[in-house]
Amino acid sequence: MSKPTIPVAPIHFEDFDGRTFERLMFAYLLRTDNWKTLEWFGQVGKDKGRDICGVRLTDGRPQGEKVCVLCANWRKLTAAKVKGDLKKLKGSNWANPGLCVVLSGGSVSAKLRDDINKLVAAEGIADAEVWSGPEFEERLRQKAESLLERFVDGVVFPDAPDQIKSFVEGVDPANDDEILALMAGVFDRPAFYTPFHDESNIPAFKQALTDTIQALGTGIHKARDGTIIRRIPSRHAIRAKNIREAVAQIERMVASLRAEFDAFVKAGEVRLCSCGDPHCAVFNVSDPAKVRMDEMRTDILDAFRSLRPDFSVRVGM
Repeated sequence: MSKPTIPVAPIHFEDFDGRTFERLMFAYLLRTDNWKTLEWFGQVGKDKGRDICGVRLTDGRPQGEKVCVLCANWRKLTAAKVKGDLKKLKGSNWANPGLCVVLSGGSVSAKLRDDINKLVAAEGIADAEVWSGPEFEERLRQKAESLLERFVDGVVFPDAPDQIKSFVEGVDPANDDEILALMAGVFDRPAFYTPFHDESNIPAFKQALTDTIQALGTGIHKARDGTIIRRIPSRHAIRAKNIREAVAQIERMVASLRAEFDAFVKAGEVRLCSCGDPHCAVFNVSDPAKVRMDEMRTDILDAFRSLRPDFSVRVGM
Protein backbone atom coordinates (compact mmCIF):
# COMPACT_ATOMS: atom_id res chain seq x y z
CA MET A 1 0.00 0.00 0.00
CA SER A 2 1.50 3.34 -1.03
CA LYS A 3 2.07 6.05 1.54
CA PRO A 4 -0.14 9.12 1.34
CA THR A 5 1.42 12.26 -0.12
CA ILE A 6 2.09 14.84 2.54
CA PRO A 7 2.12 18.35 1.07
CA VAL A 8 4.80 20.78 2.24
CA ALA A 9 3.35 24.22 2.88
CA PRO A 10 5.41 27.09 1.45
CA ILE A 11 7.18 29.39 3.88
CA HIS A 12 6.14 33.03 3.76
CA PHE A 13 9.44 34.73 4.46
CA GLU A 14 7.84 38.10 3.95
CA ASP A 15 6.02 37.57 7.25
CA PHE A 16 9.33 37.65 9.14
CA ASP A 17 11.09 40.86 10.09
CA GLY A 18 14.10 41.91 8.01
CA ARG A 19 16.65 41.11 10.72
CA THR A 20 15.42 37.53 11.10
CA PHE A 21 15.35 37.07 7.33
CA GLU A 22 18.94 38.32 6.97
CA ARG A 23 20.05 36.12 9.87
CA LEU A 24 18.75 33.02 8.07
CA MET A 25 20.50 34.02 4.83
CA PHE A 26 23.76 34.61 6.72
CA ALA A 27 23.49 31.17 8.33
CA TYR A 28 22.72 29.57 4.94
CA LEU A 29 25.78 31.15 3.32
CA LEU A 30 28.02 30.01 6.17
CA ARG A 31 26.67 26.49 5.84
CA THR A 32 26.94 26.09 2.09
CA ASP A 33 30.02 27.91 0.79
CA ASN A 34 33.69 28.60 1.49
CA TRP A 35 34.37 32.05 2.89
CA LYS A 36 37.58 33.87 3.66
CA THR A 37 35.45 36.53 5.32
CA LEU A 38 31.69 36.97 5.65
CA GLU A 39 30.17 40.02 7.35
CA TRP A 40 26.59 40.77 8.27
CA PHE A 41 26.20 44.53 8.05
CA GLY A 42 22.42 44.55 8.24
CA GLN A 43 22.43 43.60 11.94
CA VAL A 44 23.71 47.02 12.98
CA GLY A 45 21.60 49.15 10.63
CA LYS A 46 22.85 51.86 8.27
CA ASP A 47 24.36 49.11 6.11
CA LYS A 48 24.70 51.32 3.01
CA GLY A 49 22.88 48.71 0.93
CA ARG A 50 25.27 45.88 1.72
CA ASP A 51 23.31 43.58 4.04
CA ILE A 52 25.78 40.69 3.81
CA CYS A 53 29.17 40.84 2.11
CA GLY A 54 32.12 38.51 2.00
CA VAL A 55 35.06 37.09 0.11
CA ARG A 56 34.29 33.65 -1.26
CA LEU A 57 37.21 31.30 -1.87
CA THR A 58 37.43 29.32 -5.10
CA ASP A 59 40.28 27.48 -6.82
CA GLY A 60 40.05 29.78 -9.81
CA ARG A 61 40.38 32.93 -7.66
CA PRO A 62 43.16 32.45 -5.07
CA GLN A 63 42.46 35.91 -3.60
CA GLY A 64 38.73 35.21 -3.47
CA GLU A 65 35.62 36.71 -5.06
CA LYS A 66 33.79 39.66 -3.51
CA VAL A 67 30.11 38.82 -3.03
CA CYS A 68 27.39 41.17 -1.76
CA VAL A 69 23.85 40.16 -0.86
CA LEU A 70 21.03 42.68 -0.83
CA CYS A 71 18.14 41.34 1.26
CA ALA A 72 14.74 42.84 0.48
CA ASN A 73 12.14 41.06 2.57
CA TRP A 74 9.26 43.03 1.09
CA ARG A 75 5.88 41.64 0.13
CA LYS A 76 6.44 43.28 -3.24
CA LEU A 77 10.03 43.89 -4.26
CA THR A 78 10.49 46.89 -6.57
CA ALA A 79 13.20 47.94 -8.97
CA ALA A 80 13.34 51.30 -7.15
CA LYS A 81 14.27 49.54 -3.90
CA VAL A 82 17.08 47.61 -5.61
CA LYS A 83 18.30 50.70 -7.44
CA GLY A 84 18.53 52.60 -4.17
CA ASP A 85 20.46 49.82 -2.46
CA LEU A 86 22.87 49.54 -5.40
CA LYS A 87 23.57 53.27 -5.23
CA LYS A 88 24.34 52.97 -1.53
CA LEU A 89 26.52 49.94 -2.19
CA LYS A 90 28.53 51.94 -4.70
CA GLY A 91 29.42 54.42 -1.98
CA SER A 92 30.71 51.75 0.40
CA ASN A 93 33.94 49.80 0.74
CA TRP A 94 32.23 46.91 -1.06
CA ALA A 95 31.64 48.72 -4.34
CA ASN A 96 32.01 46.68 -7.54
CA PRO A 97 31.78 43.14 -6.12
CA GLY A 98 32.21 40.22 -8.49
CA LEU A 99 28.71 38.97 -7.69
CA CYS A 100 25.61 40.72 -6.39
CA VAL A 101 22.76 38.55 -5.05
CA VAL A 102 19.35 40.18 -4.65
CA LEU A 103 17.22 38.15 -2.23
CA SER A 104 13.49 38.72 -1.96
CA GLY A 105 11.12 37.24 0.60
CA GLY A 106 8.32 37.03 -1.94
CA SER A 107 7.87 36.30 -5.63
CA VAL A 108 9.84 38.02 -8.40
CA SER A 109 8.39 38.46 -11.89
CA ALA A 110 10.37 37.81 -15.06
CA LYS A 111 10.26 41.51 -15.94
CA LEU A 112 11.55 42.52 -12.52
CA ARG A 113 14.39 40.02 -12.84
CA ASP A 114 15.36 41.56 -16.16
CA ASP A 115 15.16 45.05 -14.68
CA ILE A 116 17.33 44.07 -11.71
CA ASN A 117 19.95 42.44 -13.94
CA LYS A 118 20.12 45.64 -16.00
CA LEU A 119 20.48 47.77 -12.88
CA VAL A 120 23.29 45.59 -11.55
CA ALA A 121 25.11 45.63 -14.89
CA ALA A 122 24.77 49.43 -15.05
CA GLU A 123 26.75 49.64 -11.80
CA GLY A 124 29.64 47.73 -13.38
CA ILE A 125 29.03 44.52 -11.42
CA ALA A 126 29.96 41.45 -13.48
CA ASP A 127 27.40 38.91 -12.25
CA ALA A 128 23.97 39.06 -10.66
CA GLU A 129 21.60 36.50 -9.17
CA VAL A 130 18.01 37.15 -8.15
CA TRP A 131 16.47 34.75 -5.62
CA SER A 132 12.76 34.83 -4.90
CA GLY A 133 11.39 33.58 -1.59
CA PRO A 134 10.34 30.21 -3.07
CA GLU A 135 13.78 29.80 -4.69
CA PHE A 136 15.50 30.59 -1.40
CA GLU A 137 13.29 28.02 0.33
CA GLU A 138 14.22 25.41 -2.29
CA ARG A 139 17.93 26.09 -1.78
CA LEU A 140 17.47 25.74 1.97
CA ARG A 141 15.58 22.45 1.58
CA GLN A 142 18.31 21.08 -0.71
CA LYS A 143 21.40 22.14 1.20
CA ALA A 144 20.45 23.30 4.70
CA GLU A 145 17.20 21.66 5.70
CA SER A 146 18.39 21.32 9.30
CA LEU A 147 18.70 25.11 9.56
CA LEU A 148 15.33 25.63 7.91
CA GLU A 149 13.63 23.20 10.32
CA ARG A 150 15.01 25.04 13.31
CA PHE A 151 14.06 28.40 11.85
CA VAL A 152 10.47 27.33 11.14
CA ASP A 153 10.16 25.62 14.53
CA GLY A 154 10.91 28.91 16.24
CA VAL A 155 14.53 28.34 17.25
CA VAL A 156 16.04 31.81 17.56
CA PHE A 157 19.44 32.03 15.91
CA PRO A 158 22.12 34.01 17.76
CA ASP A 159 22.62 37.71 17.01
CA ALA A 160 26.40 38.01 16.54
CA PRO A 161 28.00 36.66 13.33
CA ASP A 162 30.62 34.62 15.23
CA GLN A 163 27.89 33.08 17.38
CA ILE A 164 25.85 32.23 14.29
CA LYS A 165 28.93 30.54 12.79
CA SER A 166 29.32 28.37 15.91
CA PHE A 167 25.58 27.65 15.88
CA VAL A 168 25.66 26.56 12.23
CA GLU A 169 28.65 24.28 12.80
CA GLY A 170 26.87 22.68 15.74
CA VAL A 171 23.64 21.84 13.86
CA ASP A 172 23.72 18.28 12.53
CA PRO A 173 22.37 17.71 9.01
CA ALA A 174 18.75 16.63 8.92
CA ASN A 175 19.38 13.63 6.66
CA ASP A 176 21.83 11.98 4.26
CA ASP A 177 20.57 14.12 1.35
CA GLU A 178 21.70 17.25 3.16
CA ILE A 179 25.11 15.68 3.87
CA LEU A 180 25.53 14.83 0.18
CA ALA A 181 24.45 18.34 -0.82
CA LEU A 182 27.19 19.79 1.37
CA MET A 183 29.74 17.28 0.08
CA ALA A 184 28.93 18.26 -3.51
CA GLY A 185 30.85 21.48 -3.00
CA VAL A 186 34.19 19.71 -2.68
CA PHE A 187 33.81 18.38 -6.25
CA ASP A 188 32.65 21.66 -7.79
CA ARG A 189 36.18 22.91 -8.48
CA PRO A 190 38.51 23.12 -11.50
CA ALA A 191 40.48 20.04 -10.40
CA PHE A 192 37.46 17.92 -11.31
CA TYR A 193 35.88 19.67 -14.28
CA THR A 194 38.64 21.45 -16.25
CA PRO A 195 39.61 19.24 -19.23
CA PHE A 196 43.30 18.49 -19.70
CA HIS A 197 45.03 19.96 -22.73
CA ASP A 198 48.60 19.83 -24.01
CA GLU A 199 49.25 22.81 -21.73
CA SER A 200 46.85 22.84 -18.81
CA ASN A 201 46.07 25.43 -16.21
CA ILE A 202 44.44 23.83 -13.17
CA PRO A 203 45.16 25.56 -9.83
CA ALA A 204 47.04 23.34 -7.35
CA PHE A 205 45.65 20.16 -8.90
CA LYS A 206 47.25 17.66 -6.54
CA GLN A 207 46.53 19.80 -3.47
CA ALA A 208 42.87 20.04 -4.51
CA LEU A 209 42.65 16.25 -4.61
CA THR A 210 44.31 15.99 -1.20
CA ASP A 211 41.89 18.55 0.24
CA THR A 212 38.94 16.61 -1.20
CA ILE A 213 40.12 13.36 0.39
CA GLN A 214 40.50 15.10 3.74
CA ALA A 215 37.10 16.80 3.48
CA LEU A 216 35.32 13.51 2.74
CA GLY A 217 37.14 11.63 5.46
CA THR A 218 37.24 14.21 8.24
CA GLY A 219 34.79 16.95 7.30
CA ILE A 220 37.54 19.59 7.38
CA HIS A 221 37.52 21.72 4.23
CA LYS A 222 40.71 23.74 3.80
CA ALA A 223 41.84 26.59 1.59
CA ARG A 224 44.93 26.21 -0.59
CA ASP A 225 47.12 27.73 2.14
CA GLY A 226 45.91 25.17 4.68
CA THR A 227 43.47 27.47 6.46
CA ILE A 228 40.29 25.74 7.64
CA ILE A 229 37.49 27.56 5.86
CA ARG A 230 34.50 25.33 6.56
CA ARG A 231 33.49 22.16 8.31
CA ILE A 232 31.13 19.77 6.57
CA PRO A 233 29.86 16.36 7.70
CA SER A 234 32.36 13.59 6.95
CA ARG A 235 31.38 10.31 5.30
CA HIS A 236 31.26 8.77 8.78
CA ALA A 237 28.19 10.90 9.57
CA ILE A 238 26.13 9.28 6.79
CA ARG A 239 23.36 7.11 8.26
CA ALA A 240 22.71 4.69 5.41
CA LYS A 241 25.39 2.01 5.18
CA ASN A 242 25.22 1.68 1.39
CA ILE A 243 25.65 5.43 0.88
CA ARG A 244 28.42 5.59 3.46
CA GLU A 245 30.29 2.80 1.69
CA ALA A 246 29.74 4.43 -1.72
CA VAL A 247 31.27 7.71 -0.51
CA ALA A 248 34.20 5.78 0.97
CA GLN A 249 34.72 4.21 -2.46
CA ILE A 250 34.64 7.65 -4.09
CA GLU A 251 37.28 8.82 -1.62
CA ARG A 252 39.47 5.88 -2.70
CA MET A 253 38.87 6.81 -6.35
CA VAL A 254 40.13 10.34 -5.68
CA ALA A 255 43.19 8.88 -3.94
CA SER A 256 43.82 6.67 -6.99
CA LEU A 257 43.61 9.73 -9.26
CA ARG A 258 46.18 11.50 -7.09
CA ALA A 259 48.48 8.47 -7.26
CA GLU A 260 48.04 8.28 -11.04
CA PHE A 261 48.97 11.96 -11.35
CA ASP A 262 52.13 11.34 -9.31
CA ALA A 263 53.02 8.37 -11.51
CA PHE A 264 52.57 10.46 -14.67
CA VAL A 265 54.81 13.18 -13.21
CA LYS A 266 57.49 10.59 -12.38
CA ALA A 267 57.28 9.11 -15.89
CA GLY A 268 57.48 12.55 -17.53
CA GLU A 269 53.96 12.28 -18.95
CA VAL A 270 53.05 15.31 -16.87
CA ARG A 271 55.71 18.02 -16.77
CA LEU A 272 55.26 20.68 -14.15
CA CYS A 273 56.10 24.30 -14.91
CA SER A 274 59.77 25.12 -14.45
CA CYS A 275 59.06 28.33 -12.52
CA GLY A 276 59.76 26.61 -9.21
CA ASP A 277 56.41 27.43 -7.61
CA PRO A 278 54.99 24.15 -6.24
CA HIS A 279 51.47 25.57 -6.57
CA CYS A 280 51.90 26.79 -10.14
CA ALA A 281 48.78 26.00 -12.14
CA VAL A 282 50.56 25.37 -15.46
CA PHE A 283 51.84 21.99 -16.63
CA ASN A 284 52.17 20.01 -19.87
CA VAL A 285 50.30 16.73 -20.29
CA SER A 286 50.80 13.89 -22.76
CA ASP A 287 47.87 12.44 -24.70
CA PRO A 288 47.76 9.15 -22.75
CA ALA A 289 47.82 11.04 -19.44
CA LYS A 290 45.06 13.39 -20.60
CA VAL A 291 42.78 10.54 -21.60
CA ARG A 292 43.40 8.49 -18.47
CA MET A 293 42.93 11.31 -15.96
CA ASP A 294 39.82 12.63 -17.70
CA GLU A 295 38.37 9.12 -17.59
CA MET A 296 39.13 8.82 -13.87
CA ARG A 297 37.59 12.20 -13.09
CA THR A 298 34.48 11.34 -15.10
CA ASP A 299 34.13 8.10 -13.13
CA ILE A 300 34.42 10.01 -9.85
CA LEU A 301 31.80 12.58 -10.80
CA ASP A 302 29.46 9.90 -12.18
CA ALA A 303 29.81 7.91 -8.96
CA PHE A 304 28.83 10.93 -6.88
CA ARG A 305 25.97 11.73 -9.28
CA SER A 306 24.60 8.22 -8.74
CA LEU A 307 24.09 9.25 -5.09
CA ARG A 308 22.81 12.75 -5.85
CA PRO A 309 21.16 12.89 -9.30
CA ASP A 310 20.90 16.70 -9.38
CA PHE A 311 24.70 17.03 -9.17
CA SER A 312 25.59 18.79 -12.42
CA VAL A 313 29.40 18.99 -12.42
CA ARG A 314 31.01 17.25 -15.39
CA VAL A 315 34.45 17.23 -17.00
CA GLY A 316 34.54 19.98 -19.61
CA MET A 317 31.62 21.99 -18.18
